[in-house]
Amino acid sequence: MPATPPPAVPALSLTVDELAARAGVTVRTLRFYSGRGLLPPPELGPRRVGRYGAEHLDRLELIEELQRLGLTLAAIERYLDQLPPDISALDLAIHRALIAVWAPETAEEATVEQLSRRTGRALSPADLDQLVAMGALQPTDRQDVFSVDPGLLPLGARVLDLPIPLETIVTARAVVRLHSQAAARELHRLFRETVWRPFRESAPSQAEVDRMREATGGIEPLLTQALVTAFHRSLAEQLTEGS
Repeated sequence: MPATPPPAVPALSLTVDELAARAGVTVRTLRFYSGRGLLPPPELGPRRVGRYGAEHLDRLELIEELQRLGLTLAAIERYLDQLPPDISALDLAIHRALIAVWAPETAEEATVEQLSRRTGRALSPADLDQLVAMGALQPTDRQDVFSVDPGLLPLGARVLDLPIPLETIVTARAVVRLHSQAAARELHRLFRETVWRPFRESAPSQAEVDRMREATGGIEPLLTQALVTAFHRSLAEQLTEGS
Protein backbone atom coordinates (compact mmCIF):
# COMPACT_ATOMS: atom_id res chain seq x y z
CA MET A 1 0.00 0.00 0.00
CA PRO A 2 1.27 3.52 -0.76
CA ALA A 3 2.31 5.56 2.26
CA THR A 4 -0.29 7.93 3.62
CA PRO A 5 0.83 11.51 2.97
CA PRO A 6 1.19 13.73 6.04
CA PRO A 7 -1.73 16.04 6.75
CA ALA A 8 -1.50 19.39 5.03
CA VAL A 9 -0.60 22.34 7.22
CA PRO A 10 -3.46 24.84 7.09
CA ALA A 11 -2.68 28.21 5.57
CA LEU A 12 -1.93 30.87 8.13
CA SER A 13 -4.74 33.36 8.65
CA LEU A 14 -4.25 35.83 11.49
CA THR A 15 -5.99 38.89 12.81
CA VAL A 16 -3.90 41.99 13.46
CA ASP A 17 -3.78 41.09 17.18
CA GLU A 18 -2.70 37.52 16.44
CA LEU A 19 -0.02 38.68 13.99
CA ALA A 20 1.38 41.14 16.52
CA ALA A 21 1.46 38.44 19.21
CA ARG A 22 3.19 35.95 16.90
CA ALA A 23 5.87 38.50 15.99
CA GLY A 24 6.31 39.75 19.55
CA VAL A 25 5.41 43.35 18.72
CA THR A 26 2.53 45.62 19.65
CA VAL A 27 -0.44 46.24 17.37
CA ARG A 28 0.57 49.90 17.35
CA THR A 29 4.02 48.96 16.00
CA LEU A 30 2.47 46.71 13.38
CA ARG A 31 0.12 49.46 12.19
CA PHE A 32 3.06 51.86 12.09
CA TYR A 33 5.00 49.47 9.85
CA SER A 34 1.95 49.08 7.62
CA GLY A 35 1.54 52.85 7.41
CA ARG A 36 5.16 53.15 6.25
CA GLY A 37 4.53 50.56 3.53
CA LEU A 38 6.84 47.98 5.12
CA LEU A 39 4.05 45.40 5.15
CA PRO A 40 1.66 44.58 2.30
CA PRO A 41 -2.02 45.21 3.01
CA PRO A 42 -4.01 42.31 4.49
CA GLU A 43 -6.66 40.36 2.67
CA LEU A 44 -10.14 41.44 3.63
CA GLY A 45 -12.29 38.65 5.01
CA PRO A 46 -15.93 38.62 6.13
CA ARG A 47 -17.13 41.94 7.55
CA ARG A 48 -13.99 43.48 6.00
CA VAL A 49 -11.77 42.16 8.77
CA GLY A 50 -8.13 42.11 7.67
CA ARG A 51 -6.47 38.69 7.64
CA TYR A 52 -2.70 38.25 7.55
CA GLY A 53 -0.85 35.26 6.15
CA ALA A 54 2.59 33.67 6.32
CA GLU A 55 4.08 36.27 3.97
CA HIS A 56 3.13 39.04 6.41
CA LEU A 57 4.66 37.16 9.36
CA ASP A 58 7.84 36.40 7.39
CA ARG A 59 8.27 40.03 6.39
CA LEU A 60 7.51 41.30 9.89
CA GLU A 61 10.10 38.93 11.37
CA LEU A 62 12.63 40.15 8.80
CA ILE A 63 11.90 43.76 9.81
CA GLU A 64 12.45 42.87 13.46
CA GLU A 65 15.81 41.24 12.64
CA LEU A 66 16.86 44.40 10.79
CA GLN A 67 15.75 46.46 13.78
CA ARG A 68 17.94 44.32 16.07
CA LEU A 69 20.89 45.18 13.85
CA GLY A 70 20.22 48.84 14.55
CA LEU A 71 19.03 49.84 11.07
CA THR A 72 16.89 52.95 10.82
CA LEU A 73 13.42 52.75 9.32
CA ALA A 74 14.69 54.53 6.21
CA ALA A 75 17.44 51.91 5.81
CA ILE A 76 14.91 49.09 6.34
CA GLU A 77 12.67 50.61 3.67
CA ARG A 78 15.59 50.67 1.22
CA TYR A 79 16.45 47.07 2.08
CA LEU A 80 12.89 45.84 1.56
CA ASP A 81 12.54 47.82 -1.68
CA GLN A 82 15.38 45.75 -3.13
CA LEU A 83 13.52 42.48 -2.53
CA PRO A 84 11.41 41.05 -5.38
CA PRO A 85 7.70 41.75 -4.86
CA ASP A 86 6.94 38.04 -5.26
CA ILE A 87 9.71 36.81 -2.97
CA SER A 88 8.91 33.39 -1.50
CA ALA A 89 8.64 32.52 2.17
CA LEU A 90 11.75 30.35 1.81
CA ASP A 91 13.81 33.20 0.37
CA LEU A 92 12.62 35.49 3.17
CA ALA A 93 13.68 32.84 5.68
CA ILE A 94 17.15 32.75 4.10
CA HIS A 95 17.39 36.54 4.35
CA ARG A 96 16.41 36.31 8.03
CA ALA A 97 18.95 33.55 8.68
CA LEU A 98 21.77 35.59 7.16
CA ILE A 99 20.79 38.71 9.07
CA ALA A 100 20.35 36.87 12.37
CA VAL A 101 24.01 35.78 12.22
CA TRP A 102 25.09 39.41 12.68
CA ALA A 103 22.41 40.42 15.18
CA PRO A 104 23.79 41.11 18.67
CA GLU A 105 23.16 38.49 21.34
CA THR A 106 20.16 39.40 23.47
CA ALA A 107 19.37 37.97 26.89
CA GLU A 108 15.66 37.54 26.29
CA GLU A 109 13.56 35.39 28.59
CA ALA A 110 9.90 34.43 28.44
CA THR A 111 7.39 32.36 30.38
CA VAL A 112 5.50 29.48 28.79
CA GLU A 113 2.41 31.70 28.67
CA GLN A 114 4.32 34.42 26.82
CA LEU A 115 5.83 31.86 24.45
CA SER A 116 2.37 30.48 23.73
CA ARG A 117 1.25 33.94 22.64
CA ARG A 118 4.39 34.34 20.51
CA THR A 119 3.89 31.00 18.75
CA GLY A 120 0.12 31.21 18.46
CA ARG A 121 -0.55 27.94 20.26
CA ALA A 122 -0.78 26.52 23.77
CA LEU A 123 2.65 24.93 24.14
CA SER A 124 2.65 21.45 25.57
CA PRO A 125 5.66 19.88 27.34
CA ALA A 126 6.37 17.99 24.10
CA ASP A 127 6.32 21.27 22.14
CA LEU A 128 8.76 22.83 24.59
CA ASP A 129 11.06 19.80 24.29
CA GLN A 130 11.09 20.22 20.49
CA LEU A 131 11.87 23.94 20.72
CA VAL A 132 14.72 23.20 23.13
CA ALA A 133 16.03 20.48 20.78
CA MET A 134 16.06 22.99 17.91
CA GLY A 135 17.95 25.55 20.00
CA ALA A 136 15.08 28.03 19.93
CA LEU A 137 14.72 27.80 23.72
CA GLN A 138 17.05 27.04 26.60
CA PRO A 139 15.78 26.12 30.09
CA THR A 140 16.64 28.45 32.96
CA ASP A 141 16.87 27.78 36.69
CA ARG A 142 13.31 29.06 37.02
CA GLN A 143 10.45 26.72 36.29
CA ASP A 144 8.39 27.61 33.19
CA VAL A 145 10.87 30.35 32.18
CA PHE A 146 13.05 29.90 29.10
CA SER A 147 15.85 31.81 27.44
CA VAL A 148 14.72 32.64 23.90
CA ASP A 149 16.64 32.83 20.65
CA PRO A 150 14.47 35.42 18.84
CA GLY A 151 15.90 34.42 15.47
CA LEU A 152 15.10 30.70 15.84
CA LEU A 153 11.78 30.86 17.69
CA PRO A 154 9.63 31.75 14.62
CA LEU A 155 11.19 28.89 12.65
CA GLY A 156 10.77 26.50 15.55
CA ALA A 157 7.11 27.44 15.92
CA ARG A 158 6.47 26.45 12.30
CA VAL A 159 8.28 23.16 12.63
CA LEU A 160 5.87 22.27 15.45
CA ASP A 161 3.11 22.02 12.83
CA LEU A 162 5.04 19.38 10.90
CA PRO A 163 4.91 15.64 11.71
CA ILE A 164 8.60 15.42 12.63
CA PRO A 165 9.61 13.24 15.63
CA LEU A 166 11.75 14.78 18.36
CA GLU A 167 14.50 12.23 17.65
CA THR A 168 14.68 13.41 14.04
CA ILE A 169 15.03 17.05 15.11
CA VAL A 170 17.83 16.21 17.56
CA THR A 171 19.66 14.12 14.95
CA ALA A 172 19.21 16.72 12.21
CA ARG A 173 20.62 19.47 14.44
CA ALA A 174 23.61 17.26 15.30
CA VAL A 175 24.23 16.56 11.59
CA VAL A 176 24.09 20.26 10.71
CA ARG A 177 26.45 21.20 13.56
CA LEU A 178 28.89 18.42 12.69
CA HIS A 179 29.16 19.34 9.02
CA SER A 180 29.13 23.10 9.59
CA GLN A 181 32.01 22.73 12.07
CA ALA A 182 33.91 20.60 9.56
CA ALA A 183 33.33 23.19 6.81
CA ALA A 184 34.44 26.01 9.13
CA ARG A 185 37.65 24.16 10.04
CA GLU A 186 38.47 23.43 6.40
CA LEU A 187 37.81 27.00 5.30
CA HIS A 188 39.95 28.31 8.16
CA ARG A 189 42.78 25.94 7.18
CA LEU A 190 42.51 26.95 3.51
CA PHE A 191 42.57 30.65 4.31
CA ARG A 192 45.44 30.27 6.78
CA GLU A 193 47.63 28.32 4.36
CA THR A 194 46.90 30.14 1.11
CA VAL A 195 46.42 33.72 2.33
CA TRP A 196 47.83 34.40 5.78
CA ARG A 197 50.97 32.26 5.57
CA PRO A 198 52.22 33.76 2.26
CA PHE A 199 51.34 37.21 3.57
CA ARG A 200 53.31 36.65 6.79
CA GLU A 201 56.26 35.28 4.85
CA SER A 202 56.42 38.52 2.87
CA ALA A 203 57.53 40.31 6.08
CA PRO A 204 54.76 42.92 6.11
CA SER A 205 54.85 45.99 8.29
CA GLN A 206 52.51 46.31 11.27
CA ALA A 207 50.43 48.83 9.32
CA GLU A 208 50.03 46.29 6.50
CA VAL A 209 49.05 43.58 8.98
CA ASP A 210 46.40 45.87 10.47
CA ARG A 211 45.02 46.66 7.01
CA MET A 212 44.96 42.96 6.15
CA ARG A 213 43.04 42.11 9.32
CA GLU A 214 40.52 44.83 8.57
CA ALA A 215 40.12 43.70 4.97
CA THR A 216 39.67 40.02 5.86
CA GLY A 217 37.00 40.91 8.41
CA GLY A 218 34.60 41.32 5.50
CA ILE A 219 35.13 37.74 4.36
CA GLU A 220 33.03 36.18 7.12
CA PRO A 221 29.68 37.57 5.92
CA LEU A 222 30.47 36.48 2.36
CA LEU A 223 31.37 32.95 3.46
CA THR A 224 28.23 32.75 5.60
CA GLN A 225 26.04 33.77 2.68
CA ALA A 226 27.84 31.32 0.38
CA LEU A 227 27.36 28.45 2.84
CA VAL A 228 23.67 29.18 3.41
CA THR A 229 23.02 29.51 -0.34
CA ALA A 230 24.97 26.33 -1.15
CA PHE A 231 23.12 24.39 1.56
CA HIS A 232 19.76 25.67 0.31
CA ARG A 233 20.53 24.57 -3.26
CA SER A 234 21.93 21.20 -2.21
CA LEU A 235 18.91 20.48 -0.03
CA ALA A 236 16.55 21.47 -2.86
CA GLU A 237 18.40 19.07 -5.19
CA GLN A 238 18.15 16.23 -2.68
CA LEU A 239 14.45 16.83 -2.13
CA THR A 240 13.86 16.88 -5.90
CA GLU A 241 15.77 13.62 -6.39
CA GLY A 242 13.89 11.97 -3.56
CA SER A 243 10.42 13.00 -4.75
